[in-house]
Amino acid sequence: MKSYISTWPPLAPAQPFPRRLAILGSTGSIGVSALRVVAGHPELFQVVALAGGRNAKRLAEQATKFRPALLAVLDETAARELRDLLPTGYAPEILVGPAAFEAIAAGPDSDLVLSAIVGAAGFLPTLAAANAGKRIALANKESLVLGGLLIRKACRESGALILPVDSEHNALFQALCGHADADGKELSKLILTASGGPFRGRDAAFLASVTPAQALNHPNWSMGAKISVDSASLMNKGLEVIEACHLYGLPVTQVDVLVHPQSIVHSLVEYIDGSQLAHLGVPDMRIPIAHCLCFPHRVELNMPRLDLAQVGGLTFERADEGLFPCLRLAKEAYAASPSHPAVLNAANEVAVELFLGGSIGFMDIPRLIESELARHTALPKDADAGQLLAVDAETRLRVRKAAGE
Repeated sequence: MKSYISTWPPLAPAQPFPRRLAILGSTGSIGVSALRVVAGHPELFQVVALAGGRNAKRLAEQATKFRPALLAVLDETAARELRDLLPTGYAPEILVGPAAFEAIAAGPDSDLVLSAIVGAAGFLPTLAAANAGKRIALANKESLVLGGLLIRKACRESGALILPVDSEHNALFQALCGHADADGKELSKLILTASGGPFRGRDAAFLASVTPAQALNHPNWSMGAKISVDSASLMNKGLEVIEACHLYGLPVTQVDVLVHPQSIVHSLVEYIDGSQLAHLGVPDMRIPIAHCLCFPHRVELNMPRLDLAQVGGLTFERADEGLFPCLRLAKEAYAASPSHPAVLNAANEVAVELFLGGSIGFMDIPRLIESELARHTALPKDADAGQLLAVDAETRLRVRKAAGE
């Protein structure tokens, strides 16, 4: 598919096993699920590097089990704790700081990189992996939201290959494989599904008074705090719309969103003849993770199978962009310019942090984002990573100031 962000993976040479795997964000929910997949099929992978932020205890447990030669954490405090927790006789190299994640992403020891860092912090490591020509299992949607054009350019120049891990984008990918023509001309539109989050069906008065605990209580998926709040606000779906546009080279007008509260249909592809192909499965991230790590092969996963008779019914409805304006703001940002999504993402990350800390209300999240988007002057289309990150930093400062921080 010529419009895809990288070489269309079905047309790429098959990667042999065992695959040398580096995981960025190994201590988060995606990283933990990925290592469960690896543990179930140890003959298929060699874990060569793990990067885990500040959760030294979990990283030490993972490293002790999989014995990679290289580890990374964000600061010296975590590094000291990690060294103390590792068993005698196991002495991996421990890198420290944000640049360590880029070094692991681009390092020569891996041929498969799982990018699972949450938020804009995943952008530079993902870009480094793309510049190094890696095969990337991409679970960090913010990389494309912040710098999708740069990652597309890097893939084109280096030959890097991207496989989408997000359940919705992996569903689209699977519904396209073997069905879309090389030019994508038979594709009509992509349809992302959304669970609706914990506040589906609620009114504006309720949304004005929700608490962080309520926003974190997702009905279907087990996710980290930031992604859970994004799901509650529908910003997660807005970011996924932008990600889909960058992955598949489509305008925002060709990406729809449907609320599907059962979270069984993970997304659909509509073709020009009016037919739609859907990907169905239980809501468990191990399915798309394993698909990407093992592509083009499938492996057995020890989990409950989908029983449609037990599910009973599948329902769909339009997303309410009036009650949940974050979805609308994301579409508008992508249509405005390549740099507006960087503002959207930065403002959202800070607003979510402030909401979780009790400094602002739930509906202050879209209010702060909309204010920042309105004041942003678009950067040139060929803006580099430094310019986009400067916009990111400036936006974060302004949002904190606007919130009285």
